[in-house]
Amino acid sequence: MKFIDEFRNAEAAKELGARIRRAAGRAAGKRLRLMEVCGGHTMAIHRFGIPHLLPEEIELLSGPGCPVCVTPTTYVDLAIRLGTAPCGGPEVTLATFGDLYRVPGTDGSLEDAAAGGLDVRVVYSAMDALRIAQENPEREVIFLAIGFETTAPGTAATIREAAAGELHNFRVLSGHKTMPPALRALVDSPEVAVDGFILPGHVSTIIGSEPYEFLAREYGMACCVTGFEPTDVLRGILALVQQVVEERPAVENAYRRVVKRAGNPLAKQIVDEVFEPADGQWRGLGLIAESCLAVRAQWEAHSVEPPDPRIPSAEHEACRCVDVLRGLVRPSDCSLFGKVCLPDSPVGACMVSNEGACAAYYKYGPGRRDDD
Repeated sequence: MKFIDEFRNAEAAKELGARIRRAAGRAAGKRLRLMEVCGGHTMAIHRFGIPHLLPEEIELLSGPGCPVCVTPTTYVDLAIRLGTAPCGGPEVTLATFGDLYRVPGTDGSLEDAAAGGLDVRVVYSAMDALRIAQENPEREVIFLAIGFETTAPGTAATIREAAAGELHNFRVLSGHKTMPPALRALVDSPEVAVDGFILPGHVSTIIGSEPYEFLAREYGMACCVTGFEPTDVLRGILALVQQVVEERPAVENAYRRVVKRAGNPLAKQIVDEVFEPADGQWRGLGLIAESCLAVRAQWEAHSVEPPDPRIPSAEHEACRCVDVLRGLVRPSDCSLFGKVCLPDSPVGACMVSNEGACAAYYKYGPGRRDDD
C-alpha cells in the first residue's frame, strides 16, 4: 500500500536494527534508557516487535503518553456527578470518547454509571456531541474533552460552532493536557532517569518540534520526533542513540512528511483563541503548572468548571499504573498485571486504553496469551 509498505519493509527494518546495534556498541557498555511519550508509539513498538531488534544496551520505557491514562480519577468522578440531573433541572447527556468509558473513578467508571441509569454516549468527535445537543434541545449535553494537543483543536472549533449557533445546551468539561510541561516535570523528577525521548508524532503535527527544544538546550536531552511505522520508530531510536553516543543533544525530526518545526499555525490559532493554560492534575505525575487547557472566559457559557487541580488522583493501592506512567516499572512488574487486572476487567487506567502501556504489554509483550 502506497506510503505504508515502504515503512514496513522487513529488510529496511533489519538494516536499521543493525545500525542501532553498531551505534550502541560505541556507548562503552552504558545502558541507554529511551522513553516514548506517545501511546501510539507504545502500541507500535510492541505490535511490531521493535524490542527484539534492539541490543541489550537499549531499554525502552513507556511514559505519560496515553491521554486516557493520565486523566485523574477526579475528572471521572466529576463527570459522573454532572451526569446526575439536578432536581428540577434538565436531563443530562454525557458524551465521551470510548477510551474514557471504562476508566476507573473513585467509585466506578462511566460504564458503571451508565449501567446505573446515566445517559452516557460514546462519540468519535466533539462535533458528534454537538449534533446530539442539536437533536435534543431539551437535554443538556456535556462533552468530556480529553486528549493532548492533537484533539484540542477539534474541541475548540466545536465550542466556536456552538457559540455561533447559540446552542445553549452544549458544554465542555475540558480535560485537555499539553505535553511540553509534562516532559519538563519528568526530567525535573529525581526518580526518572532517561537518556532520550521518542517524541510524539500526533501531538507534533499540531505544535511542531520547536516547543521541545528546551529539552536539548536546558537539559542536554536527546530527542527525536518520529512516526508510527516500524522503520519510523527504528529511525527515531537510531537518532537518539547517535545523539547520546556523540554527546550532541538535539531535537531531530524523523517525521518530516507530517511534522514541521512550527507545527500547524491554524490549529494553534484556534486553540489559543478558545483555551488558555491552566494548572492541572496528572495521574502519575501529580500537579503540573500550566499543563492543561481551560476554556477562556469569553466562551464560559459552553464550559463546565473542571475539578480542583490541587486534589490528587486516588489510585488502587496495589495498582502500579502511576509508576508505569513515569517509566519506573514495566507493566509486568505489577502484581495485578495479567491476573486481576485484565482488558476485560481493568483495575488501572493503563490497561483500559488501546494506547495504554499495560494494554500493549498484555496484547503484544510480556503477559501475552497464546490464544489472543
